[in-house]
Amino acid sequence: MKENTDQIKLSRTKNTARNLIAGIINKFVTLLLPFLVRTAFIKTIGIEYAGLNSLFTSILQVLNLTELGFSTAVVYSLYKPIADNDKETICALLSFYKKAYLIIGIIVLGAGTALSPFLNYLIKGEIPQDINIHILYFVYLINTSIGYLFFGYKQALFNAYQRQDVLSNIMTLTRGTMNIFQIIVLLCFRNYYGYVLLMPLFTFLNNYLTSIACNKYYPEYKPFGIISAENKRDIKEKVAGLMVSRICQVTRNTFDSIFISAFLGLSITAMYNNYYMILDAVMGFLGIISSSMLAGVGNSIQTENVEKNWNDLKKFNFMYMWVSGWCGSCLLCLYQPFMKLWMGAEYMFPFSVVILLVVYFLLMKTGDITAMYYNATGIWWQNRWRYIIEAIANPILNFLFVKFWGVYGIILATILSILFIGHILGNQMLFKLYFKNGKFWNFLITIEMRYFIIACFVALVTYTYTELFYHVVIVNNDFMKLFINALICLFIPNILYYVLFFRTKVFNESKQLMFKLLLRKK
Repeated sequence: MKENTDQIKLSRTKNTARNLIAGIINKFVTLLLPFLVRTAFIKTIGIEYAGLNSLFTSILQVLNLTELGFSTAVVYSLYKPIADNDKETICALLSFYKKAYLIIGIIVLGAGTALSPFLNYLIKGEIPQDINIHILYFVYLINTSIGYLFFGYKQALFNAYQRQDVLSNIMTLTRGTMNIFQIIVLLCFRNYYGYVLLMPLFTFLNNYLTSIACNKYYPEYKPFGIISAENKRDIKEKVAGLMVSRICQVTRNTFDSIFISAFLGLSITAMYNNYYMILDAVMGFLGIISSSMLAGVGNSIQTENVEKNWNDLKKFNFMYMWVSGWCGSCLLCLYQPFMKLWMGAEYMFPFSVVILLVVYFLLMKTGDITAMYYNATGIWWQNRWRYIIEAIANPILNFLFVKFWGVYGIILATILSILFIGHILGNQMLFKLYFKNGKFWNFLITIEMRYFIIACFVALVTYTYTELFYHVVIVNNDFMKLFINALICLFIPNILYYVLFFRTKVFNESKQLMFKLLLRKK
């Protein structure tokens, strides 16, 4: 057993690097091609259809609450038996997961069908006359259900074994191929139905290929056996905690499109989702880092002492916030020039919306590394009240603010809930139950909030530099302006971060860690 644990320890760096490479390739394909799909979508059949697409996606993300965090809870439950090489428990957990996913798929299908008569009430203004929104919605619903009904449970093994690279490679193939076919359908036939029907076909193909890969990599694991009462009790507790966590995430992000559609209409919904698509793409790339590290951190929680994990947290947080601060600067300087080139001035929000989106982005990223440790420790149930409060506050603030301030109100509602509920209540339980070092407030103020303020400062200085540049040099070409802003963003934020931190202890420790990881990889 010790030999197996040591082997997993040694593989952390290799698996993280492998997951990062596969994840980056996957993101390039699954973000670039959907970007081209959305461009073809709006240019060929209209922005109202894009708003409808965003609405359906948001509704089905709400229905995905039925999953209640089973996948995350089961993956967490697999960490220990994998470290102990307990094959019997692993097979029993897979069997439990398979049955749970079958039930979840049926519930999603039933709940989604029951919701369909109310679709018209979620759309303000005219609905495109040449489509049947109920038929289209049902195709979206089938696509979501397939993810649970056919082989979806097998992804848990890859996640628990730190082999997200396999899942990323399969998704790169299936999603990339689907997006190419969707672009062809839109450009050649301008047909929304054809575009939508491709989704369930490729979702099934993705799950089928995942099943084949799982049988190849882990042939010794089959879904049979019964999990122990202790394991079942542990999973139920974690699922209960994850349930309120998932509700919180949905109210924070997914309800935005639903409220905008209901109060402001499909066109504004599509415009908002154009902006959010860019934001989500950047968050997706940063998510590769945290998701690639999660299983390794989960293993470290099981095998290392608290002090080591505390020191790792500080170093990981510093490196991650450097990258996040640089991304925030890029968003502030590149958002509007890019949107003007992509969609045109008629589909642009004022720059003040961009400022709010960047603040939202930086607040979200400030808590990502602590959230990774929080998920690795599996203390979701103990922190349930934070999620319940945020889940109630988000839709109430959305409802109140959207009526007075429109899109501004939607973003502001999310910012306030993240700041006052997420960061303060969210991290307290991690420090109370795991780190137990009494440093929560010190960490929140001197590390998390300090990094957030520095990131805002760096973004502001970088943006000011771009504006000063155009007072000296007149540039009338939009593409050149985007290119020059990108060059400025490449250097100025990183120079500022270096000047601000190169004398600090965390900078030198992080530099040593990076050199160590690079040398070990070589």
